Amino acid sequence: MSVYFIGIGGIGMSAIARFFLQCEKKVYGYDRTPSFLTEQLQGAGAILHFEEDITQIPDDVEYVVYTPAVPKNHKEYLYFQEHNIPIYKRSEVLGLLTKGHFTVAVAGTHGKTTTTSMLAHLLDPYRKITAFIGGIAKNFDSNIVINKDFDTAVVEADEFDRSFLTLYPNIAVITSMDADHLDIYGDRNHLIESFQLFANQVDKDGFLVIHEKVADLITHPHKLVYGTDDGCDYRISNVEMEPTTARFTLTEKKETAHLFSIGVSGMHNVTNAAAACAVGLLLGFTETQIQCQMKTFNGVKRRFDYQICRNDLVFIDDYAHHPEEIRAIVTAVKKLYADKELTVIFQPHLYTRTRDFGPQFAEVLSLADHVILLDIYPARELPIEGITSQWLLEQISSKSKILVSKEMLVPYLCENRPQVLLTVGAGDIDRLVPEIKAGLE
Repeated sequence: MSVYFIGIGGIGMSAIARFFLQCEKKVYGYDRTPSFLTEQLQGAGAILHFEEDITQIPDDVEYVVYTPAVPKNHKEYLYFQEHNIPIYKRSEVLGLLTKGHFTVAVAGTHGKTTTTSMLAHLLDPYRKITAFIGGIAKNFDSNIVINKDFDTAVVEADEFDRSFLTLYPNIAVITSMDADHLDIYGDRNHLIESFQLFANQVDKDGFLVIHEKVADLITHPHKLVYGTDDGCDYRISNVEMEPTTARFTLTEKKETAHLFSIGVSGMHNVTNAAAACAVGLLLGFTETQIQCQMKTFNGVKRRFDYQICRNDLVFIDDYAHHPEEIRAIVTAVKKLYADKELTVIFQPHLYTRTRDFGPQFAEVLSLADHVILLDIYPARELPIEGITSQWLLEQISSKSKILVSKEMLVPYLCENRPQVLLTVGAGDIDRLVPEIKAGLE
């Protein structure tokens, strides 16, 4: 019997597919386009195709896993419906895989991928874990850590489509709750309601570790707050930054001060690390055990990801696609390279997100000295009249701003060489990164 995936190339879908492959299941699947992730899956034994084609479906499909990004009129989805083959959302399968296991889940509109990766790296030597990560953790060169007979699950808990409500963690982290996915939630209040439902599913004898900015919005009998405020249960202080490392003190319950360092920079990463270290302390790890792992954490691909780091040129790539994520990365980069001009290349992701946060995007992008916009990446959406990258560009106040095509991007950069370059976006801008790097080198 085999498992079939519709949309197998997604970061979350591919992790589950790799888990089944490791468990010696036959895996088949469809995705729209080949990618690094689909190549990895094929190398591991998955049989994939890239056109909607029901003739490619094997006869022995036991059940189907699909992503909510797949439209309900997809030919293969309709085929499975008509043939009464069980169909599960990715999140439902994740809930089934983690059921009965001690689970640490990380939720938040941003910060969750890095925090999940940190926790996987922290726990890996001390517990038999399986981790499902929403990005490629550099320490594992993968979006999954697999032990078939695992005792602990580390899970990135996605709020999109309320997916995280399939999870019942023993310990949960909430990193942030900025307004996002308004095409799903309508407004931030409904988003917060979903996060509260998620918190309600955390074991009553377990713990909710939550960032100070949103702690007052969520209730749980064992809520522990992390941040920089004096009243935090886990307080960050004495932060020191370098381009590729950071050091900080984490004071536990106003009593015990722990010194930690991480192999990535930026205040946002220090905050993520504080959450991961807090979970480690709750699990009974010693300061030395946590120090040993955190200092060797190498980051996540497309999260503050250095491509070039020279005296005359710095190039960093990041997945940021929400105004507050972009603010965090731009602020961190400007602080590290205060004496140099910053050029930001941004590919907006989704028409609805661009429409909903247009003024906020313009505000944070205006922090850069030079702004280069690409056209909006539509993903699952159709265009919205009047919502274009040109519309966004007109709201940006930077002294230098331009809209360019993907084809003209590298030639433009070669003619207008940046001092510090930052690429941000969640579309296909990552496919341009190697070209940009080669062109600038």
